[in-house]
Amino acid sequence: MTETQHYDVLVIGSGAAGLTLALNLARNARIAVLSKGRLQEGSTWFAQGGIAAVLDNADSVENHVADTLAAGRGLCHEDAVRFTVERSKAAVEWLIEQGVQFTRDENNQDDFHLTKEGGHSHRRIIHSADATGQAVESTLIDRVRAAKVDLFEHHIALDLIIEPDNTSRRMRCSGAYVFDREADQVRIFHAKTVVLASGGASKVYLYTSNPDGASGDGIAMAWRAGCRIANMEFNQFHPTCLYHPKAKSFLLTEALRGEGALLRLPDGSRFMHRFDERGELAPRDTVARAIDHEMKRLGCDCVYLDISHKSEEFINEHFPTVKNRCLEFGIDITKDPIPVVPAAHYTCGGIMVDSHGRTDLQNLYAIGETTFTGLHGANRIASNSLLECIVYAKSAAEHIAGVIETIAAPSEVPGWDESRVVDSDEDVVISHNWDELRRFMWDYVGIVRTRKRLERAQHRVKLLQKEIAEYYSNYKIGSDWIELRNLTLVAELIIRSAMERKESRGLHFSLDYPHLSPVAKDTILVPTNFAGQEIIAG
Repeated sequence: MTETQHYDVLVIGSGAAGLTLALNLARNARIAVLSKGRLQEGSTWFAQGGIAAVLDNADSVENHVADTLAAGRGLCHEDAVRFTVERSKAAVEWLIEQGVQFTRDENNQDDFHLTKEGGHSHRRIIHSADATGQAVESTLIDRVRAAKVDLFEHHIALDLIIEPDNTSRRMRCSGAYVFDREADQVRIFHAKTVVLASGGASKVYLYTSNPDGASGDGIAMAWRAGCRIANMEFNQFHPTCLYHPKAKSFLLTEALRGEGALLRLPDGSRFMHRFDERGELAPRDTVARAIDHEMKRLGCDCVYLDISHKSEEFINEHFPTVKNRCLEFGIDITKDPIPVVPAAHYTCGGIMVDSHGRTDLQNLYAIGETTFTGLHGANRIASNSLLECIVYAKSAAEHIAGVIETIAAPSEVPGWDESRVVDSDEDVVISHNWDELRRFMWDYVGIVRTRKRLERAQHRVKLLQKEIAEYYSNYKIGSDWIELRNLTLVAELIIRSAMERKESRGLHFSLDYPHLSPVAKDTILVPTNFAGQEIIAG
């Protein structure tokens, strides 16, 4: 018999978005938060840069909106941008109230230090040295624990539970089947409301700045449950990930370039001015393509990011995490340039939601990187991501608090049936498919695309899905299989979206369609089992 847990709200994901929502609902509902690993293993923990917000008198909401729209290359939804930016100051103030220690201005300790990053016209990035995500996440974890929210580490959601709603005659979400990694068993989590806060899908690529958990689980589960997905072709590649065989996925914060770091070729010469008049402070898509172009032109393995012209005192104060991490690999950034390559960093598309985080499926919400809100358009501007997490989490929590008492308790569902499966003796299939998927996505669906490359990728992903479906029918599941199943589905959605876009815009660059279309429109994919809530514009 499958063990069952009952809650008012089930939050799938334990980053800034999920924890913020849980904190804002803790007094109104019984809440469970699921984390795939330890709470400190998600993308929020590793975010270095900061949070973009209108905090300086010389700045304005209009300036921040304009910068975001410009970076989004005509695809941002202005109402979503304004909704987010207008709430940026309140979001930061809420984090300060929770106890997040942001870096103070060295010349005036009453003010916070604000930095400038690519695409921004003003200094508006509030940060905690170069480990902002860690400061935010650790504070929220402490607060959530104090609020008596139930936290389940090492639990990975398998699929959403869907059932008919007797009052509306539509389908609703009433929980999830969840794999307990430590107990090696599936459990049922029933809930009146389910919130997907499971992050992005950058693990679909061979090189990524993201931690291992970024496998697109929320996007895949929502699609299987009947929710629309939008703009999956826009995968942001961070221009500067540390290039070292043992570094795995260490991102070098955009704030380095914001504070004067220069990009150089192996011979020491600069090159960004040939691609954009803003040089190193051009938006991420421009910088990533420039680096990719130069690496292919020269046949070199990497380029270099150089901040050694700044004083050692300045570097120690502003970039202690970067300095110490690089020293582990024998690189002293006060003296030497840092070898860097672009790496998959952020998923700009995702589950379609409204301003309250509502999806197409009744009682299912989604917040954070797993969503498409309309904020990022064809390219996310730096440091708007953590801001989006806080703003939409608070908005979703407010909506849930207003309706939770009216939602009927879920019905009982069948337990998880493993009576006809056996332990696998062919786990090599999983590891081989992992490597194949991430490599062909990097080669064929990466920074620069062509129709032929996309067709090759589409053919290969269908073969992988067939093998995975066969594996699923015969063997007991594990976390690697769950993530691989989700990533192959997300890969298919990325490829389909890229094939539908007959232009080059922002993060999607096609050699077959190198020009910008005069009409800007989103790529919206509709599943055959579309839930049809129709509350979302688009």
